[in-house]
Amino acid sequence: MKQPLAYVHPEAQIADNVVIEPFVTIDKNVVIEEGTRIGSNVTILEGAHIGKNCKIFPGAVISAIPQDLKFKGEKTIVEIGDNTTIRECATINRGTAAKGVTKVGSNCLIMAYVHIAHDCEIGDNCIITNACQLAGEVVVDDFAIIGGMSAVHQFVHIGRHVMIQGGSLIGKDVPPYVKAGRLPLSYAGVNSIGLRRRGFVNEKINEIQDIYRILFQSGLNNSDAVERIEAEMPASKERDEIIMFVRNSKRGVMKGYMG
Repeated sequence: MKQPLAYVHPEAQIADNVVIEPFVTIDKNVVIEEGTRIGSNVTILEGAHIGKNCKIFPGAVISAIPQDLKFKGEKTIVEIGDNTTIRECATINRGTAAKGVTKVGSNCLIMAYVHIAHDCEIGDNCIITNACQLAGEVVVDDFAIIGGMSAVHQFVHIGRHVMIQGGSLIGKDVPPYVKAGRLPLSYAGVNSIGLRRRGFVNEKINEIQDIYRILFQSGLNNSDAVERIEAEMPASKERDEIIMFVRNSKRGVMKGYMG
């Protein structure tokens, strides 16, 4: 439903049942799929592809050019998955030549005043809480929750099922299944409540806890801890995911438990 007080570029591809409220601006080369609702004063710029049944609240800006001095006007995009909610005044910049795309997955909640910079990759079922600021090329895996007013350094990788305390400064990678908090950011236990809510049984949670006791509480460096985990813990999807995360970390993994 096109609002007469909105501007929609004639080259934009808008599904018939999309709701567009007053004072919206939608640029060329934009795709918005079925069932999505665009609130008043939203700006959707060139290169945005927004999935089905999304809700975008007033004042959000999607697909503005990157805040990156290396950007030279190359054709890049933003992809938003299905059933994602983007709250008031959130900003999601499009990609640069580095990756070409900024991605936000399906079933995400991007709360008010969040900034997602160029070339970020947000997985499915993530919650990015009020006023979080994500620098360029951050990767956030599925089911992660980042507490309000946290700042994430460029290139940081946040693993699946992670919960991070509000107000955190996140300069190192955060491996999957954990809680993180304190200053500097450090291990605060396994996210057992979140895992139970998502169907993990107690035996699996205990296995993950045993892995992290070796990684974060044994006094070993990361390389030695990973070797011990491989030697002592039976192979499983979760064990191997944690090992590969640590081995592939480019920024280094956050600190272990600080009692």
